[in-house]
Amino acid sequence: MKILITGATGYIGRRLAYKALDEGFSVRLFVRNTRKVDTELQRKCEIIQGSTFEEDNLDRALNGIDVAYYLIHSMGKGSDFEALDKKSAENFRNAAVRNSVAKIVYLGGLGEQSNTSRHLRSRNETGRILSSDPDKIDVICFRAGVIIGSGSASFEIVRNITEKLPLMVAPRWVETLTEPVGIQDVIKYLISAADSDLKGSHVVDIGTGKMSFKEMMLKAAKVMHLKRIIIKVPLLTPNLSSYWLILFTPVNFDVAKELIEGLKFPSVKENDKASQLFPEIQPESYEKAFTKALEEIYDNQVISSWCDSSGGRHCDVPFVNEISKAVYKDMHIAEVDNVEAEKVFGSVKMLGGKRGWLAYDILWQLRGIMDKLIGGYGLNRGRRNEKELRVGDYIDFWKVVDLVENKRLLLQAQMKVPGKAWLEFSLIDNTLVQTAFFYPKGLMGRLYWFSMLPFHKFIFGKMLHRVVKRAEKQVL
Repeated sequence: MKILITGATGYIGRRLAYKALDEGFSVRLFVRNTRKVDTELQRKCEIIQGSTFEEDNLDRALNGIDVAYYLIHSMGKGSDFEALDKKSAENFRNAAVRNSVAKIVYLGGLGEQSNTSRHLRSRNETGRILSSDPDKIDVICFRAGVIIGSGSASFEIVRNITEKLPLMVAPRWVETLTEPVGIQDVIKYLISAADSDLKGSHVVDIGTGKMSFKEMMLKAAKVMHLKRIIIKVPLLTPNLSSYWLILFTPVNFDVAKELIEGLKFPSVKENDKASQLFPEIQPESYEKAFTKALEEIYDNQVISSWCDSSGGRHCDVPFVNEISKAVYKDMHIAEVDNVEAEKVFGSVKMLGGKRGWLAYDILWQLRGIMDKLIGGYGLNRGRRNEKELRVGDYIDFWKVVDLVENKRLLLQAQMKVPGKAWLEFSLIDNTLVQTAFFYPKGLMGRLYWFSMLPFHKFIFGKMLHRVVKRAEKQVL
C-alpha cells in the first residue's frame, strides 16, 4: 500500500511516518520545505515539496496514492486561518478524487461545533469538507483532545507547570473537562485506518476517559512523585493566562493563547465509534501515557543522544521536537589534533577511582562526603579496574550506562540529586566533547542545577584539558 503523509515535519506526521515505515508501507511525504525532513526519512521516503495551494504539486503528490493522511491546520497563522484551512481542505479533497485516491485519513480536535474555540471549529470544518464527497472517496476523521506525548504542547504545559509550581494559582478553566489520549494510541488509530475496509465517511472520537485539567495536573504530579496544591481564582483572563503559561512553559504566546482559548470549552467524546470500529485498540490510561512520555524524554535526549557511527563532525541525533528539550545541558569542548583516538579515549576511561578526576579533586571529595551524609554512595566505591570499563561498571558515584570504544562514554549519576544526571564524553573526529545532562525534579531540581553551573564551568573545563594532556604524554 502506498500512502501520502502531509504535515510530515510536524509532531504527529513525523511519528506517523516512522511508524508507517516500520509497518511496511511505501511512504511519500508532501512538505513545504524538504530541508526540515529528518535525514532518515529523506533516505527512506519519497518526498515532494509543495503546498495544498499549488495544484500541480498536489497532483504530483497524490498520483498513485492509496491512502492520504491530511495532518494540516493553521494554528497561530494569522486572522485569516479559517479561510486558509477551508481552501486547503477543498483543494486536497478535489485533488484526491481527481487522482483516484481510495481514502483520506484526518486528525481533528474534540469539541462541539457550537461551543468551542475558533481553531477547533476550523478543524472540525476541515473534517466536514474532506468528508463531503462520500460517494467518491472514503474518509475517516479522528478527533482527539489533549495528546499526551513528549513534545506535544498540551503535555509540555502540564508537565512544566506541575514540575515548577508547588502551589498553583489557576484560572477557572482548570475544571474544564477533556479526554486525554497517548500519542502511541493516536498513531495506532491512524495506522489502523489505512487497513480498514470502512466505506463512506466516519467521525471517530478517541480518548481515555473524561477528566479536568486540574485532575490531569494532580495525576501528573503523582506520576512524578511530587505534591502539588491547586487554588482556583476567577481573575485570570485568557491573555493573562497566556502570559502565565509562557513564563513557566516552553510554548510561545501565540500557541499559549490558542490553547487557553480552547481550554475554556469542553473537549470530550461525542461518539463511541473508536471501540466499535477499532476494537483491537485499547487506549492506555492517562498515567501510563504520561509515564511513557517522561521515559521518552530521558531516552531520546540522553541515552540515545549519539549514534554508534558518524560520517562527520557531529553524530546523528534522533529528532526531538524543540518544545520537549527539558534536559539541561552544559557542554565543554577540547581539540585533540595529532593524538590517536585510542589514547584520548583511554585517558577518558581512566577517570575516577584512585587517580581522581584530574581537576579540583578536593571539590569532588567534598561532594562525595555530602552524598554519603544524605545516604548516597559517595566516592569510596572507586572502580572495578583502573584502566578498563564495561557497561554496568561503577566509577565512584557514577555508573557506566553506554560505552562505544573510542567514541562515547556515558555515565549516569548515582549520587543523591533532585532529578536525574548524566555525564557524557564523546570523541568526534578531532574533538573531545564533555556534556553534563540534568533532568530536574520540581523547583528544587532547577535550583540545584543553576547552583552547580558555576562549579561546572571551571571543574569540567580543566578536567577535559588534563584528559587530553595525559593522552598526549601517553601516560596510560
